[in-house]
Amino acid sequence: MSDGPISTGEAPENGAGAAIVQASSDGFARRSLLRRLMDVVALPSSRGNIQDRAIAGDLLLEILIESDVAARELCARRLQDMSQAPKRLLRFLALDAPQVAKIILADNKAFDDADLAYVIENGGTPHRIAVASRRDLGPAVSLAIAEAGDPAAMKALLENAQCKLSDRAVELLVSASRKAQNLCPLLITREELRPAHALAMFWWSASPERRQILLRFSAERALLIDMCADIFRYAATDPDPVVRKALQVIERRQRNRAAIEKSAHESLEAAILSVVQTGMNASAMVDISNLSGVKPSTGERIFRDPGGEGLAVLCKATGLKRQYLRSLWTALGREITDRDPTFDRVSELYESIAVAKAQTVLRYWNWSLASAYSPDGVDEDDEADPFAKALRVIDELARPKAARIGR
Repeated sequence: MSDGPISTGEAPENGAGAAIVQASSDGFARRSLLRRLMDVVALPSSRGNIQDRAIAGDLLLEILIESDVAARELCARRLQDMSQAPKRLLRFLALDAPQVAKIILADNKAFDDADLAYVIENGGTPHRIAVASRRDLGPAVSLAIAEAGDPAAMKALLENAQCKLSDRAVELLVSASRKAQNLCPLLITREELRPAHALAMFWWSASPERRQILLRFSAERALLIDMCADIFRYAATDPDPVVRKALQVIERRQRNRAAIEKSAHESLEAAILSVVQTGMNASAMVDISNLSGVKPSTGERIFRDPGGEGLAVLCKATGLKRQYLRSLWTALGREITDRDPTFDRVSELYESIAVAKAQTVLRYWNWSLASAYSPDGVDEDDEADPFAKALRVIDELARPKAARIGR
């Protein structure tokens, strides 16, 4: 016996059969079933049992896979506030076309961190942006977005004032900002940014962000000096290089008095006046760096930096008068016109930063280039960092001759 409908052999009256065929061909049954299943899935937990909703969710997902974008968008709008909807169904919609995914990802609280990380890993840029724009985003999801390396999603993340960033996420965002420089002004406004991050990011930031970094993240070290005052006495006779390297960041004196004995000049000022006449070269850079109390690689980075703000920090930290900033500027082959906005900006920065704060910044730069864990630990290949090759060359020049031969 057949399971199909029994035919009487009589033609339906008034064209009823034609109506049924027409309803079937225009998808009326599918749309009706789709809406009923959405109604079941959207029921609160107080109505119906979880098993019924789970079965309805599986059936609904099967239909949506074979439906058009309009039907999936309709379902996303119906379930956008339903935190008890089946997870598998929600993940499917979250990885759908961007106009569908944005609806379901906007504020649905059913997604946990693992679900959102799954969307970040398997979705495209629009999906990551939608996740990054969610309210109250936790540090685990923020880290997943940073690890994805999508600049547009990272920008959306930083623009989201309600998200929480882990320290590791900030490190990745700072590293990414080297190439995606539109992240720099957004990073500077974040409370999670630390001096290690900001002073590394300084070198590839634009002038307005550089000024903000120097004014916000410099410190006078008063607390460190007070707390470590007695350590300086012990360190005078202690050969421990780790202790000495750390204390170089903390101590008050910036210039290296011992370097005068090895220099051809009697002071830092005399060395600068000399290079005004002869022009800056690698040997002069090493000499001025040593007299300033910084490694040659630190001096090289400052002298070759096109922005010039580092030069203002060096001059202020070492107690150089204003005219020596101008002298160094011209010695580096930079012309100063009557109304030179670049030099005026650098000169104004020199006037605005305190000596103690400039010393902190300069010493932190100097320490970070050789620290065991460098906050500047981003891609240091020659192509990514225009300073990398120059720093290695200048360090080689500064190395004692015997050490170079022994390598």
